[in-house]
Amino acid sequence: MTAWVHPSSVVDEGAQLGAGTKVWHFSHVCAGARVGENCSLGQNVFLGNDVRIGDGVKIQNNVSVYDAVTLEDGVFVGPSAVFTNVHNPRATVVRKHEYRRTLVCQGATLGANCTIVCGSTIGAFAFVGAGAVVTKDVPAHALMAGVPARQIGWMSRHGEKLALPLKAVDGAEATCPATGERYRLSDGHLTLIA
Repeated sequence: MTAWVHPSSVVDEGAQLGAGTKVWHFSHVCAGARVGENCSLGQNVFLGNDVRIGDGVKIQNNVSVYDAVTLEDGVFVGPSAVFTNVHNPRATVVRKHEYRRTLVCQGATLGANCTIVCGSTIGAFAFVGAGAVVTKDVPAHALMAGVPARQIGWMSRHGEKLALPLKAVDGAEATCPATGERYRLSDGHLTLIA
């Protein structure tokens, strides 16, 4: 199985697209981009040269993923989400050597129209709400909302809000209502109980 590219899209020579990946209308994948298997790049998606995309990633319409951004396996990026790579841009000052890396870890969700300020790490299975502006690292499984984004809860791997206190209470546990998986808070981190 090979990747599928809509005729209106441009995939520069040298770009790597994994088997089963689909590139929809009016998108552009630069030569250095590396995209895993079974991904979906929606309409009007741009991927820069220094971009790494894992397997099973879904990037919805009108998203530009600029250099220095990595999306691990199973990440969802909602429509018109925004990434940056320069902390203090100026049109007349070249700062390509100052790009700050952004990492979105496995299974995380970035809601529609959210903004991820460069240099941030979004933890595994975190959930950034629509329109939120992330200005610092996000813990794994955290539910984030607002401008600037603040943690308002905890999420399961399935994307369900967990009945847990926001402030870390060591030993607090909750069950995902969709899967029955159990989670425990410990030292400010949420972990899946085996």
